[in-house]
Amino acid sequence: MTQQGVRWTSEQVLALAPDDASRKAGSRLGTAGPWSESGCDDAGAVWGLCKGSGSKPYQTVIDTSGPGYKCSCPSRKFPCKHAIGLLLLWSTNEQPMPAGTAPDWAEQWLKGRRSRANEANPSSTNRDISTVDAESAKRRADRRSARITTGATELEQRLADLLSGGLAAAERPGYGLWEETAARMVDAQAPGLASRVRELGAIPGSGPDWPIRLLEECALLHLLDRAWLGREGLPDPLAATVRTRIGAPTSPQGPAIRDNWQVLAQYDTADAKLTTRRIWLYGRESGRSALILDFGAAGRAPGTALPVGLTMNADLTPYPGAGQLRAALGERYTTPSEPDGPPPGVTATEAVGRYGRALLNDPWLDTYPVTLTGAIPTPPTNSDTHWQLTDTEEELALPITPGAAARPALWKLMALSGGAPITIFGECGHRGFTPLAAWPEGAKKLVALI
Repeated sequence: MTQQGVRWTSEQVLALAPDDASRKAGSRLGTAGPWSESGCDDAGAVWGLCKGSGSKPYQTVIDTSGPGYKCSCPSRKFPCKHAIGLLLLWSTNEQPMPAGTAPDWAEQWLKGRRSRANEANPSSTNRDISTVDAESAKRRADRRSARITTGATELEQRLADLLSGGLAAAERPGYGLWEETAARMVDAQAPGLASRVRELGAIPGSGPDWPIRLLEECALLHLLDRAWLGREGLPDPLAATVRTRIGAPTSPQGPAIRDNWQVLAQYDTADAKLTTRRIWLYGRESGRSALILDFGAAGRAPGTALPVGLTMNADLTPYPGAGQLRAALGERYTTPSEPDGPPPGVTATEAVGRYGRALLNDPWLDTYPVTLTGAIPTPPTNSDTHWQLTDTEEELALPITPGAAARPALWKLMALSGGAPITIFGECGHRGFTPLAAWPEGAKKLVALI
């Protein structure tokens, strides 16, 4: 600890960059050369002036408790290369950044940011809405529900036609039929159904036993359809889960949970229209896992980025639903700090058991967050075997998700292990275990694998 709080590692800083180009450009600015009047305070603010191509230097200020960024450069990337460079300069051990009081231009932004954060928690008076607004919102929700019901009914008929014609025939129409069906679900305002239909379209002809996989996914889609059509008879938590899986808009509900949340992993997935960021957190006092989701337009990184490996004292508000882990990030009270070590771990058998119990609440759940202890990564021994995590206590192995086996992260995992048991955090699902972070035996500092 210093006056400027816990310093992030360079890996944690670079993980915030929106793309590889920003990482490279920011790394070049991570030295004292281009910076002047840089400083920090014990509230988590970091500021500095960066020499650019113009006559005036760029003014860059960062609130590390968010984190949040402000720079006078014209870049549309968030954070920009100057913010990344300033964070790298702040995190270095070679030349500690001087502590002091933020200059006026930085203090003005910091005060405005904190003021907006306070306004985000409106008083009960501001939360009151008129009866007219409530009725209008209810009418819009009813209209959307009617559209979704029409789409789900149509999808049920298409699934029935598919099964009556035989799954083997599903390969002949090509992907166009599935895309047309997905477009119909988009028109019905059911993006969750549209996404699952697109996944169906990728299965025919995808390899040995593809009809079996297609039947499994059709069954889950049929179950979701029927659940929506019969949602009035479902328990409230399960009905909320169905609305989430369908893609109906939901908002976080219930009291906020304040805890020291350890940031375990952060990674992006993208398709032609959307970039989705998943951030896994673990509450050190509550023992709860939580998932922060954020979205950006195709080709653009989402706005939320947290320093992987550190712990922050913050509020999380859960979303409704049976067994749902998704939560909304609320107020953050302190700058991120170093955790005491990994979350409590379980054996491979208990990991699978936790995923199985989670399926009771959400049959459409693909993965569940788990921390394994005493696991040894084992590469394939021949063409018929796969990467595995061998459990030293139970003498059994948990397969690593086939899609993860192509990542260089698995060899990084092998290097961390060196043949010895280690602690690994990841996602456990029906396809296997996807490792996301690891701690060598006895280590407290997390090593990100993605």
